[in-house]
Amino acid sequence: MGEARDALLDAAVEYAAHHGIADVSLRQLAAALGTSHRMLVYHFGSKEGLLVAVVREVEARQRAFLADLDGSLPPVEMGQRLWERLSDPAMWPYEKLFFEVYSQALRSRPHTAAMLEGVVESWVAPIADLNVRNGVPPGDARATARLSVAVTRGLLLDLLATGDQDGVREAMDRFLALYLNAYGGSVSE
Repeated sequence: MGEARDALLDAAVEYAAHHGIADVSLRQLAAALGTSHRMLVYHFGSKEGLLVAVVREVEARQRAFLADLDGSLPPVEMGQRLWERLSDPAMWPYEKLFFEVYSQALRSRPHTAAMLEGVVESWVAPIADLNVRNGVPPGDARATARLSVAVTRGLLLDLLATGDQDGVREAMDRFLALYLNAYGGSVSE
């Protein structure tokens, strides 16, 4: 069951990148993935369950990217590299799906509640660890990590709404400069 589910999830992630999946029926999606809607229901519970699984998988891949960055890079450069990846237009379909499913979960739409489990903490914990490793005082590391997640998500919403890549990049650069100014004496450069 695990391998079949994983293969379907990988196919759904790939399909979402090229076509989007939020506005496709479960039957249409199943046909595009070469399976039946019953198999999708079996593995994911519902279309919404599949959407949550896709979002979680993409988020896990993004966190893996962050974890794989060279640990000797200055913190601001790490932030810039992660931002470049997240703000890449190739990621926009995933990010639109993320915010759509997140909104549904906040409105308690059936089968989306799992989206809220760890949606913030799954990023705060690894970023807080990075902050501590980079010299941020442990008492500030979690709050700074949460702020980083909030700023990043807010700027992604701005980017998706406006398409203003230059303006949003400038805003992220400004945030990273504020981070460096706040912890410049303790953050290794």
